[in-house]
Amino acid sequence: MESANNIQNRILQSKILLKAHTDIVWEMWTNPEHISNWWGPNGFTNTIHKMDFEKEGEWNLTMHGPDGKNYPNRSIFKEIIPFKKIVFEHFNPHFITTVLFESENSETLLDWTLLFDSEEMFDIIVKAHKADQGQKENIEKLEKYLSEFISK
Repeated sequence: MESANNIQNRILQSKILLKAHTDIVWEMWTNPEHISNWWGPNGFTNTIHKMDFEKEGEWNLTMHGPDGKNYPNRSIFKEIIPFKKIVFEHFNPHFITTVLFESENSETLLDWTLLFDSEEMFDIIVKAHKADQGQKENIEKLEKYLSEFISK
């Protein structure tokens, strides 16, 4: 069994209180028509090829970078508890993403964690490729998209 300290050196975690009901935030995460509009860091757009939102369902998308390159992504949903939790396994690079949704009156506390296989992989993805900044920008894009969606 791994020590909590070892795990702490391999996770990237963000928490934010979103100004939207949990059912709306859930919809933004689970509907390809919505997630394609906010997923990824600034400057990225997405093409979702497949999003079978069910346990062991596959999620395939291509992120189109501002550098003109395409970045294929493949994940498998491992656990889904409606309006509470989404866990998916991402491949190449390999990590486990857990997203928790907690209702707080008319808002949603979102807890988004990436668990990497090793400290070395964490260092490569987070430190060298600035995944922490990317996740921050991703959350900012979600906030903006939510705000625009709610104001319609």
